[in-house]
Amino acid sequence: MCGNLRRTSRALTQLYENALGLRATQFTILQVLSLAGEVTQNQLAEMFAMDSTTLTRTLQIMVRGGWIAERRGEDRRERRLRLAKAGEAQLNRALPVWGKVQSRLRRQQGEQAWKNLLDMTHQVTDLVTSRGDSL
Repeated sequence: MCGNLRRTSRALTQLYENALGLRATQFTILQVLSLAGEVTQNQLAEMFAMDSTTLTRTLQIMVRGGWIAERRGEDRRERRLRLAKAGEAQLNRALPVWGKVQSRLRRQQGEQAWKNLLDMTHQVTDLVTSRGDSL
């Protein structure tokens, strides 16, 4: 299953990145920050089911680009992140393109298959993140 999901992920990532003109991870971070407001880097990593340090490089690029504003939390090691005006502009530019790609895939896949795929990926993610190595 892992190999099939990774192959699918690479194909989808390439499709979206070609259409959006930005990295899929960047787009997803912009979406999450738009919806969640200010979050810590650790909270963001948990939302993505990944290690916080893995996000560091992408976040640094986005902060330098002015897409994300950051401030230190109460603990000096904590980074609090929120969407900046430039990031909001990037997201607003990309959202209609993302919507077109989503609609095209959904139409070609079929409504029930689309729903089943989303349900299955959420279930697998929840299972793995909640049980981890005990599977």
